[in-house]
Amino acid sequence: MHILESSEDTVIGKIARGSSAKRAASIMNYGNIISVIVPFPLLIFWFGASMLVYAMNRHHPNPKVGHYTQQAAYRFYGVTGFFIVIGTFIPGNGWIWHLIAWLLALSVLVPWSIVDLRRIRRDQWIDIPLDDEGHPLPSAAAV
Repeated sequence: MHILESSEDTVIGKIARGSSAKRAASIMNYGNIISVIVPFPLLIFWFGASMLVYAMNRHHPNPKVGHYTQQAAYRFYGVTGFFIVIGTFIPGNGWIWHLIAWLLALSVLVPWSIVDLRRIRRDQWIDIPLDDEGHPLPSAAAV
């Protein structure tokens, strides 16, 4: 089984594995942490890649994956958007201001992402039966 595979065929039909959902819910937070710790060039690449991760995980069969992904995206896009606007007013040789902005972004994103990763780890991730199109069965909608 591929590590990023989100469902598999079993005797009872398609199943979205809880372990895969847990990994999918964590990806956005790990990307946020890594990109803000090593901002150049990873922050630029993660900004684009995070949109792909968000699009893939926001409508995952397990609704908790979408929730955790959305919360991580709110934080990341909010912080980066704020500092892009503020960075416009930093003078050309104002490296100390860039450093302060980076430290503030680091102090916001890393702790919240770690808290979210702990919540994901503690959450209960169950397998969800899927129909032929990959949507959760009505009996599994109460997850």
